[in-house]
Amino acid sequence: MKQVILIFWCFFSLLLYAQKQAPLSYVAFKTSEEINIDGKASEEAWKLAKWSENFIDIEGVETPAYKTNVKMLWDEEYLYFYTKMEEPHIWATLKQRDTVIFYNNDFEIFIDPDGDAQNYMEFEINALNTVWDLLLVKAYREGGHAIDSWDIAGVKSAVYIEGSLNDPGDQDKFWNVEIAMPWEVLTETSPNGSIPANDFWRINFSRVNWDFQLKDGKYSRKQDNNGNYLPEYNWVWSPQGVINMHEPEHWGYVYFSDKKPGGKEAFTIPKDEKIKWFLYELYRKQKSYHQKHKKWALPINKLVKGEMKIDGEKVRPKLEIHETGWNISVLSPFTGNKLIIKENGDFIKENSD
Repeated sequence: MKQVILIFWCFFSLLLYAQKQAPLSYVAFKTSEEINIDGKASEEAWKLAKWSENFIDIEGVETPAYKTNVKMLWDEEYLYFYTKMEEPHIWATLKQRDTVIFYNNDFEIFIDPDGDAQNYMEFEINALNTVWDLLLVKAYREGGHAIDSWDIAGVKSAVYIEGSLNDPGDQDKFWNVEIAMPWEVLTETSPNGSIPANDFWRINFSRVNWDFQLKDGKYSRKQDNNGNYLPEYNWVWSPQGVINMHEPEHWGYVYFSDKKPGGKEAFTIPKDEKIKWFLYELYRKQKSYHQKHKKWALPINKLVKGEMKIDGEKVRPKLEIHETGWNISVLSPFTGNKLIIKENGDFIKENSD
């Protein structure tokens, strides 16, 4: 019995750590080299760009069966992505744009330019180079829904396969995806409508992978004896801590350096972002409190007890209940900015100047 308890506690501790660890960050460098979108990334700029960390299970605990990494570059016209995904059986069936691509194995990109968990973009692609691009005005947890008619106009993508597609008679090695997204579209939801040179956006990547079955030599998602699909695997760059990509506050940080690929650039996540993580923690607690008690928590010590410090500085959250919901705000001891989380998950920063 003690051994069972110890195993459970170790697992719980790992899960708790995964939920608390800081999001990952990546520096994307600016290239002057013309990038040909062919799925091969043979340009010198791509060779100089660094690979991301290995993808991990979405909760941040388990190591995936197959390795996945990404690279990023940018220029004045496009934001570029390149991924390599190891896979012994490469298959895809969906050919209609804006269908639910994650019913196949796929690669996904999530982008929130201003980091407010609102008006964010999602892009999915399978091994047939079929894409689904969509916009979410607000997250699903707040009743948001996908706007399928929204497109990343001018997006370019290509898939390269080391192996064969939809052929169960052999074993494949990997498939690569290369993508160019026009800034003209991406900056429509950015804070000032401009390319974030020497600034950061919140971005994350996901790879959905399914166990498969074969029928008449054709691949499909595996089903149990009752005809139910087995659950998919969700492998991500920056761990979410929960099985949900639609909590943008957990996404990684991508800093867009105007230096050339191969250069050196140090990026440190701003301290105000750590306050933002704290505010989203209070947001989730407030939602849970309301679900249990059918009313909002008041005063603030029902959500957080004792003194709260971030990087050695005291932070004092202030809770205000109003007619349509609530606000929780913190005056940053680092910048003097007022940071606010609303009942709908929207984040607002009021600059001190």
